[in-house]
Amino acid sequence: MSGLSYLFSVLLVVLFSISCSAQSRDELLKMKLDSAFSGIFRDNEPGGSIFIQQGEKVLYEKSFGLANLQTKEKFTSKTVSNTGSITKTFVAYGILILQDRKKLSVEDPLLKFFPDFKNKSIAAKIQLRHLLTHTSGLPDIRGVEKDSVFYLTAKDEENFQPLKLTDSLNFEPGSKWEYSNPSYNGLALVIEKTSKMKWQRFIDLNIFKPSGMKNSKITDGKYPDKNVAHGYILKNNQYQEYDYGEYPTFTAAGNGGVWSSIEDLRKYVKAMQKCKITHCDIIESSKTVQTPENWKKENPMFHSGVWFVHKGFYAEQKTEESVDVIEHAGDQGGFKSHLIMIPEKNISIIWLTNNNTFITGHIRRILLKLKYID
Repeated sequence: MSGLSYLFSVLLVVLFSISCSAQSRDELLKMKLDSAFSGIFRDNEPGGSIFIQQGEKVLYEKSFGLANLQTKEKFTSKTVSNTGSITKTFVAYGILILQDRKKLSVEDPLLKFFPDFKNKSIAAKIQLRHLLTHTSGLPDIRGVEKDSVFYLTAKDEENFQPLKLTDSLNFEPGSKWEYSNPSYNGLALVIEKTSKMKWQRFIDLNIFKPSGMKNSKITDGKYPDKNVAHGYILKNNQYQEYDYGEYPTFTAAGNGGVWSSIEDLRKYVKAMQKCKITHCDIIESSKTVQTPENWKKENPMFHSGVWFVHKGFYAEQKTEESVDVIEHAGDQGGFKSHLIMIPEKNISIIWLTNNNTFITGHIRRILLKLKYID
């Protein structure tokens, strides 16, 4: 055998070994995830759907349990489920699209859109970017617990209205961070005022359609009624429905009104990667955190105005992995969800559940153990 032939043979053996090693690791990943989820989901109980992709390769795609306990409809990758606060990323991109079209600016004060604020000086100092990044300082004075019956059917306008009556802020805009659902009800209304159409339609035309998300919907009152999951919580060892009619503020859509499937959310991720919903530079900047000049917290800012961006899987909890993560989770009624992107590993993770269970921790630990992340 010539030297060249020998080297070629060695190269083939090495490549074959690498290929087998990758295949065996991928199979082990599936086995470990199956084992983890078998302890979380039962065939005759509420379930969920999970999708993990690296590059063009699907590492894991599986659904468990039921979407509807009454009809016994199975949860699949096509099942439309409430995404909770992942909705906020669509609202935020709506604002950025309108800014790109010179219809508004994230530097615009709230007073421009809501001249009926009781304290106009407050509305003049809060900018749209403060709402986007949860740094407005506006207190949530809705009193949901005291008036839960009203908030079972209250939409975006009714959920944002109390904030316009505030006399003082929790902190100066931009100086601290405090998560705010009604702020995104307000941003949804800004989209309506600026685009001159229902914000649900604006997102459908400018994000859902370019992305090919044909089965996704945004509520404007009634929830979707076809191929849809219901949310459940476990109470007294029995699953009880906990979404429309049971969970206050569910009807408010700007903070959590997007209903989508694993299949459609995959298209959302791909549309961002291919810059189908807006320019690439806008997509890129939407994944980058800019710390406000008057930031006063010891910990660094971790919200970009669209996504949570940080080292490791959680924004305010240190974990052993060092990868940079871009993500947004959702939690509403009996629904939970998470969309995670890890650019340096070219990995995306999407999951939806309707059994009130958060499953990212299981996925994180297995990916770390098998060295898909480090």
